[in-house]
Amino acid sequence: MGERTCIRDVATCLDLAPTKVWRLIRRGEIKAHSNPLHPYLTDANKARRVEWILSLIQEDTIHHHPMYKGMYDFIHIDEKWFYLTKKTQRIYLAHKEKIPYRAKKSSKFIPKAMFLGAVARPKWNQYGQCTFDGKIGIFPFVSRVAAQRNSINRPRGSIEIKPTDSVTQEVYRSMLIEQLIPAILRKWPSDGPSIIFIQQDNARVHITNDDPIWQQNNRQGAFTFILTQQPPNSPDCKILDLSFFRSIQSLMHKKIPKNMKELIKAVEDAFEELHPKTLTNVWISLQHHLNEILKVKGSNDYVQPHLGKKVQEDNGKLQIQVRVPSQLVRECVRFLNPSTNQQGTQTENEDAAQHNQQILEAYDKAVEESQRLL
Repeated sequence: MGERTCIRDVATCLDLAPTKVWRLIRRGEIKAHSNPLHPYLTDANKARRVEWILSLIQEDTIHHHPMYKGMYDFIHIDEKWFYLTKKTQRIYLAHKEKIPYRAKKSSKFIPKAMFLGAVARPKWNQYGQCTFDGKIGIFPFVSRVAAQRNSINRPRGSIEIKPTDSVTQEVYRSMLIEQLIPAILRKWPSDGPSIIFIQQDNARVHITNDDPIWQQNNRQGAFTFILTQQPPNSPDCKILDLSFFRSIQSLMHKKIPKNMKELIKAVEDAFEELHPKTLTNVWISLQHHLNEILKVKGSNDYVQPHLGKKVQEDNGKLQIQVRVPSQLVRECVRFLNPSTNQQGTQTENEDAAQHNQQILEAYDKAVEESQRLL
């Protein structure tokens, strides 16, 4: 791998001229690849991922054509650091245009702030109009304090915005109760479900649904909010990590903020500017990712599917709720229930319909167990 990191190295390995290698790349016979470092998954992690995905299949489709739920009652939340600037900013200049000069006291300690993002699945009516954009909000973990002394930037007593030094469980709980829930109540559509699942990852500072203070605040009027945890080491099971945060980050850096106040405004503006269609496409991509995870039995060693959603939408073939191959569901049930495998081997000559019924009964049990865990 280390001998194939640039065109010159590849040319040396193949005993070819670099120009010849470049032509092979243009023809598609050699392709560039950025190799990511994946989270390590144990066997228990893989089984939990498969079990969790099976619980997202719509119950009334299990025995015929399995299909994922609409997920309109889910809100995905996650935290992300946003930096004031990048170490290297790529731009294009005109001929003889002066090169911009940027400087910081330390390139290792660039000012940053953590944000909590929350998104749901957008809704569209029969005329293609967006009735709910799915963007609940993006909230900074900051504090506003009065300046202790005068400086060239501001007088004493003026309000300064400072990032929160440490996001503890108390800070996180306060963010959910005081910021997230009111934002959901303001923006949630009137025809939306009243029971809302808030999906988060397994970070240590996160609270569970059994938290006593959360239990006192998770019912607001007709709404009930339920905190759920996604499988461990599974950023590919969340909308924000899948691609939404990257889209916001690319828009935010175009604004080139100069201070913390401008950084917060740039992130919030980028969040609002992102088109709801982009968020809708990410939700569809998530369901296709779940299918790929099932194919590799919970592993993350799979290639991200490229679906051509724009072409499918133009042809009227874009699936809003993605189907799951029935055979794939049965294979995953066998993966979760080894005893079913042994039974299938012993009764290999039995009637095929009876065997399929046993598989589906085991699948129903797996779904019930997953629902209980949620």
